[in-house]
Amino acid sequence: MAVQYSQWKAMLAITRASLRAIFRSPSTVAFTIGFPLVFILVFGFIGQNTVTVKAGIAPGTDTSSFLYKELAKARSLKLVDEPPAEMEDDMIKGRITAIVQITQKPGAGPVPAYEVTVRSSTAGVDKIQVFQSILKDALNRIDDHFYQRPSVATLNSVVVPGRAYKTIDFILPGMLGFSLLSAAVFGTAFLFFSLRQTLVLKRFFATPVRRTYIILGETLSRLIFQLFGAIVIIGLGHLAFGFTLVHGFVTFVEMLILSLFGLVVFMGFGFLVSSVARNESTIPPIANVISMPQFLLAGTFFSVDALPGWLQPVCRMMPLTYLNDAFRKVAFEGQHLWNVGLELGVLTLWGVIIYAVTIKVFKWE
Repeated sequence: MAVQYSQWKAMLAITRASLRAIFRSPSTVAFTIGFPLVFILVFGFIGQNTVTVKAGIAPGTDTSSFLYKELAKARSLKLVDEPPAEMEDDMIKGRITAIVQITQKPGAGPVPAYEVTVRSSTAGVDKIQVFQSILKDALNRIDDHFYQRPSVATLNSVVVPGRAYKTIDFILPGMLGFSLLSAAVFGTAFLFFSLRQTLVLKRFFATPVRRTYIILGETLSRLIFQLFGAIVIIGLGHLAFGFTLVHGFVTFVEMLILSLFGLVVFMGFGFLVSSVARNESTIPPIANVISMPQFLLAGTFFSVDALPGWLQPVCRMMPLTYLNDAFRKVAFEGQHLWNVGLELGVLTLWGVIIYAVTIKVFKWE
């Protein structure tokens, strides 16, 4: 009695073999997991840095004064003491925001009185207001200490619990989305072009394995590998830098589901590239035409709203924009998959379009 050939077992065997090949490829692992992790680590450490303004201390400044000590306490200000010529050069080039000189007025009596001179250049115009705000806040605290007086009003402040939107909360979803896009496009394109070029697909055709199961096996191996990468990226961001997962494990699972959904859509671009590329050297340029504009314009490093108005409609057409938005809404805002219907709908539409085109042009040989 003949044993019926199992297409599912054949598919799983292809998946296992392909998955082993992926993990044994240093370049694939580095590009898919290492590259996003480097960016997350850099932006994670930057986001934890509270120093935003640097100011130089002019020669002759009274460093024992109350005002100097108040400025030194400010967490968002870093005071630097350098040679005068070097300090002046740094101010002109924008390395420091201003040079401050604090001198005590003579004959001021028991209450301290200071004369403060602030010198700045047009190179530091973006941060001078921040420095002036810090300086005024320090002066107000000293005034309140020495000139105690009743207020014209009673201020009642109520502080409610809230979530601080950290740099990592914006950067990590963008890097995760781009990692999925680039891996799906480049990985799929190179894989199937190589399978055709090395006649591996042709050898598969000599076996009882159907074409659908060949594609499913290769696709499943990439989905598993990218899912592993997503787990590493989200886990490191949450544990090391406090990346917000509002509903904890539920949010984590929903982000993984979004990752798989995005991967399936983006792999369609990879199939298309592998079909239209005439040789292996033409794959990177074609793939970059798809991935690089989305890397720059789909809200990976900065909000789409920060771009010029005429460019925003173009950004809103890109599938990565909607995947990034869905990631951020689920992770930080606490929404669920059924709350991001617009984002999933646009991604689905892109998937239908790209796979319809791919079916027309896909080459087996």
